[in-house]
Amino acid sequence: MRPFLALLACGLLRLSAAATEPCRIEVVEKGSGWPVPGVELRTVHGVRFVSDNAGVIAFDLPELMGQETWFDVAGHGYGVKADGFGYKGVRLRPEPGKRLTVTVERRILAQRLGRLTGTGLFAESQKLGEHLDWRDGPVLGCDSVVPVSFGGRMYWFWGDTNVSGYPLGIFNVSGATTTGFTPPARPPLQVSFDHFRKENGAARGVADVPGDGPTWVWGAATLPDAQGRDHLVASAVKVRGNMEAYRWDLVEWDATAQKFLPVLTFWTKSAEQPKAPKVPDGHALKWKDEAGKEWLLYCNPCPTLRCPATYEAWKNPATWENLTPDRTVLTPEGKKVEPHGGDLAWHPWSKRWLLLFTQKGGDSSFLGEIWLASGPSPHGPWTGARKVASHDNYTFYNPILHPEAFRDGSPVIHFEGTYVTTFTNNKQPTPRWDYNQVLYQVDLSQPAFAGAK
Repeated sequence: MRPFLALLACGLLRLSAAATEPCRIEVVEKGSGWPVPGVELRTVHGVRFVSDNAGVIAFDLPELMGQETWFDVAGHGYGVKADGFGYKGVRLRPEPGKRLTVTVERRILAQRLGRLTGTGLFAESQKLGEHLDWRDGPVLGCDSVVPVSFGGRMYWFWGDTNVSGYPLGIFNVSGATTTGFTPPARPPLQVSFDHFRKENGAARGVADVPGDGPTWVWGAATLPDAQGRDHLVASAVKVRGNMEAYRWDLVEWDATAQKFLPVLTFWTKSAEQPKAPKVPDGHALKWKDEAGKEWLLYCNPCPTLRCPATYEAWKNPATWENLTPDRTVLTPEGKKVEPHGGDLAWHPWSKRWLLLFTQKGGDSSFLGEIWLASGPSPHGPWTGARKVASHDNYTFYNPILHPEAFRDGSPVIHFEGTYVTTFTNNKQPTPRWDYNQVLYQVDLSQPAFAGAK
């Protein structure tokens, strides 16, 4: 009797293990086999699964194992054709331990590499025993990024930041460093950030500016002083209420304290000065004019202010010069596109300046469509604008280019932005992905960019 009971117990254990073992579903791009992160599969009864940075989903619903199952497919630029009833999805029969593939068509010029920030970057893969060596960072999500190279490392500064113990939680700029930034040729994307932390290991803020409300930093740059010593500097704004700015400071990175400290308060809201002057916000860009003088341009996405590219000039608002950019951006057909926030950079392969921006009032979302234009100088004119990415009823604001990853012989560029439901009526944020930075790449040798100059 005892051997029989032992065999029965082993059999039940095997059945239990089989019943709970997930089914592996990989989402791939048609033609290239590119694993596609950030694609959602939704069952008829509303359970949502989102492919992780490896393009993988671990399907684990016991009630649908072994049954033909319909999944709606939605992927912000990736999808499948509608059937006769207008449904866009696939039928699969998930089984424990089985491997299935969902093939999607890419309808945008950019390819999604994956999520840079937040946790659970490989959560689905890890349920399947894959990418077990990956360790997530200490934050769940974070607002727009301001990157800068300094002292041989790449510094990354984010705005308001979500932590597990409370919504948001860090209101004075979270930050991290990496040894550099070289995106992979294809997923999986895995950038290991070395976050600035408290003694207990939790992430901490790195911008101590007095006053109520959040602190945000912009325009980070590395500037030499008269003795040739480099300084990591930025601008900091204090906000309150409904994003009302009431103070602007120049701040400098203190290597000992590992945080930004105020250098100069150059504007405080008052009855005499109710509105801020033009400020060094947006993204900082070094540029030499035709006479060979080097300037620091502040762009969002077009240049609105400049100063000589030295530490002493940056500290002295008297050296700042206001610019009035031509924000006219034209498609190849001559149609105007209205830019919101963005970035610009020199691209050595195309030998053109690239202007990347979120369109204001796009078709798929008010602030969710990303465009790329080019020009002969950082002041334009901006022509040949193409839409490179769309986010359906989702926002993708404050996008930035990554010129540190540009190569002379490569037509590939990379950009990231903040993926969030803000400024939409979307009541279903993407689990794990919402309020995080997502990275794309674009190959400028695609036929769609022919004749862009």
